[in-house]
Amino acid sequence: MEIIEIQQRPEFFKEAVKVFWEHWGSESNYKFYEDCMVHSGKKPDSIPSFYIGIENKKIIGTYALLRNDINSRQDLFPWLACLYVDPDYRGNSIGEQLLEHGLKMTAQLGHEKLYLSSDLEGYYEKYGWTNSTITYGPSGASIKVYEKAVN
Repeated sequence: MEIIEIQQRPEFFKEAVKVFWEHWGSESNYKFYEDCMVHSGKKPDSIPSFYIGIENKKIIGTYALLRNDINSRQDLFPWLACLYVDPDYRGNSIGEQLLEHGLKMTAQLGHEKLYLSSDLEGYYEKYGWTNSTITYGPSGASIKVYEKAVN
């Protein structure tokens, strides 16, 4: 699998927007994802940036590095979001490879930790992520926060 930032391979851009939106968006926010991705990867700090995992010219996985993952903890930065692996490729360590790539990119940007929020039980822990605190989303619901040092 090749992992690339979407701005590096424009031929995958439209398909990438569709994949992110289909798995993380709603019926009414396609333009939100498209706008985020159009303006990603253009600043020196490379955040936000959206990544895709490609195998045989097919997008098989995704993740993004974001400034904030729509929660109350804006003091924590950067966030890994939108981790997705195509069901046909699950069980082949694709998610682990995408997580490791995100940590590598975060280290290259000079950050010491990467954060993510999830309600999954046990998935991130098996890759060394620590459930360090909770945060709150706009609805007021609590969200588990995970972190991992990049080294």
